[in-house]
Amino acid sequence: MAHPLQLGFQDAASPIMEELLHFHDHALMAVFLISALVLYIISTLMTTKLSNTNTIDAQEIEMVWTIMPAIILIVIALPSLRILYLMDEINNPDITIKTIGHQWYWSYEYSDFAELNFDSYMISSKDLMPGQFRLLEVDNRMTTPIGMATRMLISAEDVLHSWAVPTLGVKTDAIPGRLNQASFLISRPGVYYGQCSEICGANHSFMPIVIESLPIKEFLNWTSASVNS
Repeated sequence: MAHPLQLGFQDAASPIMEELLHFHDHALMAVFLISALVLYIISTLMTTKLSNTNTIDAQEIEMVWTIMPAIILIVIALPSLRILYLMDEINNPDITIKTIGHQWYWSYEYSDFAELNFDSYMISSKDLMPGQFRLLEVDNRMTTPIGMATRMLISAEDVLHSWAVPTLGVKTDAIPGRLNQASFLISRPGVYYGQCSEICGANHSFMPIVIESLPIKEFLNWTSASVNS
């Protein structure tokens, strides 16, 4: 959950998001080193009165400033490609959930459980309970088990939407007539918030996403209660 004046990312709740945070720090360190070097060179050129005519036509320095950027790009690109393949890798998911974006709410269908589906609407400000978050709470939370690979099938009924939960490192477009998929594995219990990240109309800001992760036993109890109700 983000908090006021937060400058960094939210705490990771999935292995993929942890990898994304590590890659962010890795890339940011490269940016800092490059920026420091460029700033040092600029300040040196502006302050020193010495000059060397040998640097006007020096093959060695030309090789250095040609090869070094290539090495830096490789150092950044290889971890990026690794994470990209990890995010797209979906092997034998333990549970499959289909979500469909509407104007302006989400509907969820649990493919592994018969007759387990519901709509998820935002709770209006006047109906909020103490401790609930404005514009983020919903009447029916999507519930998932901890430590189980979850596959999300994402689509839309009317216009473009985007199903995004920053804590899990998931953001997938919901396109009418097309079924996109994403996967995640929640590593700890909690309640995680997201929002539609595609401008989808007048009430775009009012279709939040709330995921509650439970231990497997409590999750099965929840599914039984939801089906029976």
